[in-house]
Amino acid sequence: MGGKNAVIVLPDADLDHAARLTAAGAMRYAGQKCTATSRAIVAHEVEGAFIERPRAQIDALPLGPVTDAACADGPFVIRIRESPGFIVPPHSHSVDEHITVVQGTWYYGIGEVFDSTRLQALPAGSYAFATAGTMMFAYSPEPAVVQVHGIGPFDTHWKHGMISLEDADADTVFRFRMGEMVSTPRGDGRIRWGGASGKLIQYDIERADGSVFAVREHEVRRP
Repeated sequence: MGGKNAVIVLPDADLDHAARLTAAGAMRYAGQKCTATSRAIVAHEVEGAFIERPRAQIDALPLGPVTDAACADGPFVIRIRESPGFIVPPHSHSVDEHITVVQGTWYYGIGEVFDSTRLQALPAGSYAFATAGTMMFAYSPEPAVVQVHGIGPFDTHWKHGMISLEDADADTVFRFRMGEMVSTPRGDGRIRWGGASGKLIQYDIERADGSVFAVREHEVRRP
């Protein structure tokens, strides 16, 4: 990718500084930019002293998930498989978010409170763009796959917080427990996950055949 951009290292260059810039130019954004450094033109007088320094800089670069600010200064792509019935509570991200619906129909809305009347249907192939800080929510009545890409680090800020059924204080929020057998309008199954964001409390339920769906707490009862 790009125009084979070069870095030029002259005899009087600060070699350590030049090595840092060379490594950054080649590796930042995982090299996925039109100005990525792809070659170095080095004066013969400093070639031997310079040649290993960019490699040392590259070897020292941290690797890790896009949620880690220490190592995620670059592009990311995430694919999310949404369970039927799942509501994505109001949240925002610190970076711009490019959203593509890969499979199914995904319903997307803007606002600080989940409001089904504000949802917009995005069928497979649809694209949406959310600027950094946009408060959004979503819903998938049927299975859907959504792809998100952007420039990290990628994080999520839940408007009303997020408590998991696995958290130590889950007993104070949830009426049901992990692994409990329950009945719902979508069928019976065992609870495999629960999440609470403000007044929105929901569970992922696994049927006997291994399929998974999501329901809100008021739809759940014990057999």
